[in-house]
Amino acid sequence: MRILFIAALHHPEVLQAAIAAAPAGQQPPLFPTSTAQNFWVKALQKRGHLSDVFYRNLPAWGGELKSLHYTNRWTPGRIATALSHRIPPEFNPDYRLRNQNLVKKARTFKPDWLWMVGDNTVITASTLAQIKAETGCKIIYTTGTSPIVFSRPVERKAARLYDLVLVNDYYHGIQWLELGAKHMDCMPTVACDPEFHHPYALTDDQRNAFSCDIAFVGTLIPDNLYSRRIQALEALKDFDLGVWSVHDVPPSLRLFARGSALGGDMLEVLSAAKMTVNTHGDFMRYGGNMRLFEAAAVGVFQLADDLPGVHKWFTDGENIITYKDHDDLRAKVRYYLDHDTEREALVQRAREHVYTHHTYDQRVLRLEELVAASS
Repeated sequence: MRILFIAALHHPEVLQAAIAAAPAGQQPPLFPTSTAQNFWVKALQKRGHLSDVFYRNLPAWGGELKSLHYTNRWTPGRIATALSHRIPPEFNPDYRLRNQNLVKKARTFKPDWLWMVGDNTVITASTLAQIKAETGCKIIYTTGTSPIVFSRPVERKAARLYDLVLVNDYYHGIQWLELGAKHMDCMPTVACDPEFHHPYALTDDQRNAFSCDIAFVGTLIPDNLYSRRIQALEALKDFDLGVWSVHDVPPSLRLFARGSALGGDMLEVLSAAKMTVNTHGDFMRYGGNMRLFEAAAVGVFQLADDLPGVHKWFTDGENIITYKDHDDLRAKVRYYLDHDTEREALVQRAREHVYTHHTYDQRVLRLEELVAASS
């Protein structure tokens, strides 16, 4: 298959560094090396599929693209972004040119499938319809978030053009079907790559910087989207807790903030901790976030909230531990901190489980089945 990704480029400096470090003669990466899309491209290449990418958030007339840093404060940049989202993309000159550039890219690449990564605010339904008509391709839409909470009109208008929607959370898939998508599958678009997601050997300096009983790495704002996560961490404030985020941290948890951790740094942080707490965002009621599989692969004990998807992909008490409320969370944290042998045995079983059932190579095999069924 020829697959053209349509995605936003986040952390462009990370991608530039990865491109500069790529060995001579080797195809440079299309995405930052720690992102799900990068692991998908790698796994697709192993199966003989050809991939390319169109970065929909690159300004059509040039200009510097910077990493995003989310904050609850109203900043000039945040206000400008909010105002720009009120303008339909059809009336935004820069967006219109980006759409035209995508059509040109598709004509040259001739994709079998367009792979639309979620949270699109730029590419219009008319552009996607034109590409489908000219190339005969189909569209895969992948997302880890709810269309009720996150999608904008430009995405919802295109839903009936989506031939296959892949979701992490089953409930999100139902919502996309209600919006008109032809098919959906609750195959998490995230997984692990054993060459990257594994326990990391740490220097003494790294262990001193990262060591803690409970590590959390992820997003905590805005609080209306991550209230359950914030409350779970607040319930553990009397433990040895460390919090890492590339975005702002709520005031109640700033005492525990230790900076940002992205890519390999995140895996090193988790490698230094005795356990991590994985509470899904408020918009995920079924479960299936990226950390669910990454934490298991890196070899850190994981306490996750009690959601249907967690039980679908893991076995509680065998390769993961779930909690029902904050009292249950505290009790299980205390128990497993006091029982090293049980904790380490579960960690080993979790790694074996995701390496056997939840790698990106296995996701590609499932994708091929879904594509064949929809052809």
